[in-house]
Amino acid sequence: MLSIDMLQQFGANTREGLGRCMNNETFYLRLVNMGLDDASFDRLEAALRNDDRKAAFEAAHALKGVMGNLALTPLYEQLSELTELLRADSDADYPALLNEIMEKRRALIAFRGD
Repeated sequence: MLSIDMLQQFGANTREGLGRCMNNETFYLRLVNMGLDDASFDRLEAALRNDDRKAAFEAAHALKGVMGNLALTPLYEQLSELTELLRADSDADYPALLNEIMEKRRALIAFRGD
């Protein structure tokens, strides 16, 4: 089961995230779990696989907002980078960036025992 200590170990700014949830730990952890299950991860993966940068930008931007609000800093930072590259329609190693994001997501999911 995911805990505040595990999130801190991951690099999340739990103080900030909890503050946004009125310091309600149960509510915050429920939102974190919902964020990890966000369908935008699947949309991002599919869009990049199909080289649909517009759809990839929309999914990455949505996830950036979710991860930022939850103060899941390691994911937020990588999604921010990806979002800006997609916004500029830059040539980049998108599969490698996506892999890093998905690895961090899998690490958090592993904490919760899925």
